[in-house]
Amino acid sequence: MAMLQAKHPGESEYLQAVQEVLESIEEIYNQHPEFENAKIVERMVEPDRIFTFRVTWIDDRGEVQSNLGYRVQFNSAIGPYKGGLRFHRAVTPSMLKFLGFEQTFKNALTTLPMGGAKGGSDFDPVGKSDNEIMRFCQAFMLELWRCIGPDQDIPAGDVGVGGREIGFLNGMYQKLAREYHTGVLTGKGATWGGSILRPEATGFGALYFTQHLLHKAGKDIKDKKVAISGFGNVAWGAVKKAMQLGAKVVAISGPDGVCVVPDGMTAEMNDYMLDMRASNRNKVEDMAVKFPGKAQFIAGKKAWSVPCDIALPCAFQNELSEDDAKELKANGCWCCCEVSNMGCQPGAIHFFQNNGVLFAPGKAVNAGGVATSGLEMTQNAAHLSWTAKEVDDRLHQIMESIHEQCVKFGTRADGSVDYVKGANIAGFMKVATAMLEQGII
Repeated sequence: MAMLQAKHPGESEYLQAVQEVLESIEEIYNQHPEFENAKIVERMVEPDRIFTFRVTWIDDRGEVQSNLGYRVQFNSAIGPYKGGLRFHRAVTPSMLKFLGFEQTFKNALTTLPMGGAKGGSDFDPVGKSDNEIMRFCQAFMLELWRCIGPDQDIPAGDVGVGGREIGFLNGMYQKLAREYHTGVLTGKGATWGGSILRPEATGFGALYFTQHLLHKAGKDIKDKKVAISGFGNVAWGAVKKAMQLGAKVVAISGPDGVCVVPDGMTAEMNDYMLDMRASNRNKVEDMAVKFPGKAQFIAGKKAWSVPCDIALPCAFQNELSEDDAKELKANGCWCCCEVSNMGCQPGAIHFFQNNGVLFAPGKAVNAGGVATSGLEMTQNAAHLSWTAKEVDDRLHQIMESIHEQCVKFGTRADGSVDYVKGANIAGFMKVATAMLEQGII
């Protein structure tokens, strides 16, 4: 860590992600001198390569705009690079390195042959028209297209990149590469190579994992109160599946505040979340305006201020602080599963683990999204489409397998499970073994 901090000063998210993994694997790593001899850790914590490029586009006023674009290809030991694209004003190389590093282990946990990558731009889609987003996506792909391919690097969506953006990106890729429906992007539309259930998959998979965690602890999600941060694609899927499993979603939040729903969200409110995301307003207050009397908006507050049994961070990294964790515990929360990548700050994780709150990390909980992207790649390669039941059954199976791996490597002497340690060791052992067996490259 000292070496990395000296080499990459100021890259706080990346250093945080690496430290969490290294702390978890230290004991098992030291039991394998062959890993040390091959300098597996020193190689694993650095990306294979990073592409940085300027993205120039024209807004609706005819003015020229410039943004930075990135693709971090982190590790390909177990398969082609796979990971989302994030369009957000806060995107930096440090953020994308942390996401690519996490993605490497997350993809290993899915049991599918996919390496880790991440990319994106500091382009802010909030307030942009559809035409501006289209022109930006086309300009972005003009710079990226030679670096990706169905057997090389397969991007997907992430924060700020949904089905609309994937469509614009895919259209430009096909025009440039003259290759059609090759599966170079996942999260595609249902009529042009996308997989059924892909939009819901991250949220659905997170709730399947949460179910397994609760059952392991002798509990059930039915009738439990759930607080969820965010209202984008991931949160939408999480709300939908939580309601299907009988839970009551009492809060969703955004950058402007929180919407409290005392009687629980309805299917109509869940559907409206898609309109909120598509509006590019980025205001959760719109839910309270649309459903007066059912939802109450409180400006400046987080979802974690609302009493609940289960907290599901679904928005952004480090969104849940130690103070938030203490507030949740004081309000009766006894379970937190990260659905966003590294959604909890280290202090919050330690507080949960030291105070009897069930906790599981994002690399395990939210792996259903990339797992279903992997299933989409399989369908594209075979030139066929599976039914919703086939995709859902496979997603169930993958999330159960991830939970089993966490239990295998994370069970403590008293029989409880350290899901952070379990997920990190399971992912690390798969990637490290693959790197060792393929030589020093």
